Amino acid sequence: MRKPKSVKALEDLGRVRLSPSFFMRDFLYSEIAAMHGLLNLPENPDLAIAVGKKLCTELLEPLQQTFGRIAVRSAYRSLEVNALGNSLKLNCASNESNFAAHIWDRPDTSGITGATACIVIPWFADRYEGGADWRSLAWWIHDHLQYSNLMFFPRLAAFNIRWCECPERVIESFVKPRGCLTRPGMLNHDGSHAAEYSGFP
Repeated sequence: MRKPKSVKALEDLGRVRLSPSFFMRDFLYSEIAAMHGLLNLPENPDLAIAVGKKLCTELLEPLQQTFGRIAVRSAYRSLEVNALGNSLKLNCASNESNFAAHIWDRPDTSGITGATACIVIPWFADRYEGGADWRSLAWWIHDHLQYSNLMFFPRLAAFNIRWCECPERVIESFVKPRGCLTRPGMLNHDGSHAAEYSGFP
């Protein structure tokens, strides 16, 4: 598939079904693009679709099946959109840092492909507002899903979740306690963490 250059072609891209619940259109909206009049479209739609399918089938679908509807906050970013977000300090890392992350259609510098979405799980957001610890959800995901990276944010307990073909299995957060929760080699990385998410579905 070529980069869309017409409304019909964009509609066709948007109709690509990535998983039972998700279509490519669900991941193309960007506030940065909307505010600044940019098109948020992949240069390589085939790669974006391929990694998007992995993200959806291996991570987002299991989350939605367990916790109910998930809301996508930010997902695919074009090179132009991400670069503008970075230059304006809108919480976008550099393009190179976002290859195989929010920039789905570019492998990273090691040739690894991947895709990231920032999502909110309303079921958990309600509990987080009531005092639930973000780490409970982080540990549930760690024990149940083959994610690569998680990054948690303070508002609504939103978090980035990344699929990649060589998963890193790293959890970080901007929510207290900030920093790295776990990564391979840390004493807390292996084994069950079920006690951390008692009462989860």
